[in-house]
Amino acid sequence: MLNHGTGGTTVPASRPHDASGTRFATNVSTVRIAQVSPLYESVPPETYGGTERVVSILTEELVRAGHDVTLFASGDSRTSARLVPVTERSLRLDPDAVDSLAHHVLMLERVHRERHEFDIIHYHIDYLHFPLSRRTSVPHVTTLHGRLDLKDLQALYDEYQDMPVVSISDSQREPLPQARWHSTVHHGLPVDLYTPGEGRGDYLLFLGRISPEKRVDRAIEVARRSGLKLRIAAKIDDADQTYFKEQIEPLFSQPFVEFIGEVGDTEKGELLAGARGLLFLIDWREPFGLVMIEAMACGTPTIAWDAGSVGEVLSDGLTGFIVRSVDEAVSAVGRLPSLSRPAIRREFEQRFTASRMAGDYVAVYEDLIATWPRVAESRRRPA
Repeated sequence: MLNHGTGGTTVPASRPHDASGTRFATNVSTVRIAQVSPLYESVPPETYGGTERVVSILTEELVRAGHDVTLFASGDSRTSARLVPVTERSLRLDPDAVDSLAHHVLMLERVHRERHEFDIIHYHIDYLHFPLSRRTSVPHVTTLHGRLDLKDLQALYDEYQDMPVVSISDSQREPLPQARWHSTVHHGLPVDLYTPGEGRGDYLLFLGRISPEKRVDRAIEVARRSGLKLRIAAKIDDADQTYFKEQIEPLFSQPFVEFIGEVGDTEKGELLAGARGLLFLIDWREPFGLVMIEAMACGTPTIAWDAGSVGEVLSDGLTGFIVRSVDEAVSAVGRLPSLSRPAIRREFEQRFTASRMAGDYVAVYEDLIATWPRVAESRRRPA
């Protein structure tokens, strides 16, 4: 049985092989894991970047637990694992990077070249590797980090029902019941990443990205009606520049709105710890919502729209309030002082730590490695 711990690292000299020569782990305490990250941001990202941030946290926690981890990522990534740099720097920060697909295809070639060095390959790049992975016998799993309620994905997952996938919330998987869902693993954060605060800044906070589905306009309206200052720490993607210029930037002229821009972990923690509450008034099927557990880590309550994973992550009346209208959100602002910030922090420590996330993933790895030859044979398609 695989051991998620810091015990011995002895690996038997002989392991079962499949017909291709791949070695499968049995009864070992150290697992050889490849983490394959998107190349758009570094691991961890300098500022905004949900998927790459989770990959970094998971990678470091697995190394800390004694596992042998290789990270395929951009060259400006920082990790205690073995780094295989596919690009010199993250694609978003490279003005010469035009075709992102080319770099990801190159990364897949490098992963495939080293595939026999791993007990399992953990992909975080959606379905890009599916055609290649189907034709290799190395155990693998894919965490799907994005939205899945897209019509384009139906035929794809009809075809690739043999690809084991992990959801980041139960809500996320609902549009694709035909996918081969193995588990749901909620995100986690290092316990010491953020320091709980008292919320004495007397402001509301919007944190993340400015786009139509994130509804910063709702947050501005709630703050206006509540008579509180709203601080906005957010990234603006190139694809959302027109939306920002035409619909959102004019709202920033109101005196209670302060736009800060993108922030890193240190400034993010300070903003969250000082906020009376976080506004997460989304208008889409949010797969997880990492910012909600970042707020919990700071003891800060969240007022969130009832959509996607919100009801799965947030405990209504404990870590925040779940609302269905702007009126309800304004009312919830007045009830924020009734919530216990130490209790919010305790909920984070019980449910959303990095060690819990890593342990969940090791259980996934263990199960797939143990059953892979049998599963692969049962799912093999006829020529």
